[in-house]
Amino acid sequence: MSQTSKIFKRKIYDELLRWKQESNGTTALLIEGARRVGKSTVVEEFGRNAYKSYLIIDFANPKKDTISLFEDGIGKDFDGFFMRLQLIEDVVLHTRDSLIIFDEVQSYPKARQLIKYLVKDGRYDYIETGSLISLKKNITRITLPSEEESITMYPMDFEEFLWAQGDESTIPFIKNAFDRRSPVGNGVHRNILRKYREYIAVGGMPQVVSAFIDNKDFGSIDREKRLIWTLYENDVEKIPSPTDSKVSTILKRIPNMLSKINKRFSPGMIRMGSGMDEYDSSLEWLEQSRIVNICKNVNDPNLTLPLEMEANKVKCYLLDTGLLIYRAMMENNGERNWLYKSIILDKLSINEGMFFENMVAQELRASGHGLYHHRFEVEGCTRPYEVDFLLTSGKKVIPIEVKSGRSKPHASLSHFIEKYSDRCGESFVIHTKDLMVEGGITYIPIYMTMFL
Repeated sequence: MSQTSKIFKRKIYDELLRWKQESNGTTALLIEGARRVGKSTVVEEFGRNAYKSYLIIDFANPKKDTISLFEDGIGKDFDGFFMRLQLIEDVVLHTRDSLIIFDEVQSYPKARQLIKYLVKDGRYDYIETGSLISLKKNITRITLPSEEESITMYPMDFEEFLWAQGDESTIPFIKNAFDRRSPVGNGVHRNILRKYREYIAVGGMPQVVSAFIDNKDFGSIDREKRLIWTLYENDVEKIPSPTDSKVSTILKRIPNMLSKINKRFSPGMIRMGSGMDEYDSSLEWLEQSRIVNICKNVNDPNLTLPLEMEANKVKCYLLDTGLLIYRAMMENNGERNWLYKSIILDKLSINEGMFFENMVAQELRASGHGLYHHRFEVEGCTRPYEVDFLLTSGKKVIPIEVKSGRSKPHASLSHFIEKYSDRCGESFVIHTKDLMVEGGITYIPIYMTMFL
């Protein structure tokens, strides 16, 4: 069921409409995502609007009779199965005009295995939602249905954050400026950047955004963040030991790691003398839970970035920057109002680069990009250089450097452009100033990240 009283406009809704039209009952749709990103809410709204009727089965808290029905199996008696299901759930289903939702399907993997037969029957549409779906314990001893498409849902992006406040004009305006590579103008830029700083502080978790809209109060959004964080900690406690303690420690240390210059995951910051191999399974759990976004180093920046990555050199970002701010200040309850106001008013004296870089990672993932960075040596230089993010476009690699303070110098980006001139496309610096193009580099305000 929905986790927030508000029904926000979400981009994934259009993907659901496309799936309904193109699939026409030939596939089920699996929606993965971290807890509390709004999966159940948007799917239930989709069922309400796009079908004559819908049925949502919450496998995290199912009716005993429903589980008994699934335990009995379908066999060849689909008519009997659906007749009993309608009676148990008190809903009328209509052939080719009803949606059945398996919510929190990871709690009952057997239902996912039945999708193959339900889709083949063809009389209804099916959507599965859940978190931790890909974990080994949730797919062991079941045959994954080939009739299943999958998409991932992320926290609300900046455009969705503005939609929630009734603003549908800002993003088309700045998209036009980005496409033309032209500045938006000082006054407009300051206004949009203030809104974006609000987005950084609040984050994109729907129930937190709802609290912000209702109260405009930092205490209320902090309470909602605490509830979400506690939910994540409870999930971690269910992991078999000793992985649970390692996952918990990584979550607590992410702000410390991101506050360092290279922001790289460092086993030594967790336990002196430890190595990456000790944390492989813990990082894998966090990545599959979608609580973190892992950015992997690539040895050779070319068009096949996923084939060049080094799994033992990663940066670990939280899925939501609002939650990162909460986690970073958990030990300083009295200072949180100050931190929120400082971020919004651009008066933060501590290193805010960790928040900006985390937000760029968050926006890139929401736009469907994988996360890759590149650490490299330059002849004659005593230290290695690192480009924050890499994308590909056409036959070119697109390097990106994030600057929360001064836009220049950007030695890493300049050395990258020189070293890989044969494969380097348009190069970007993401900063806090207006858009400009200078010296072959495009400088864009952070609120244009979504257009990359």
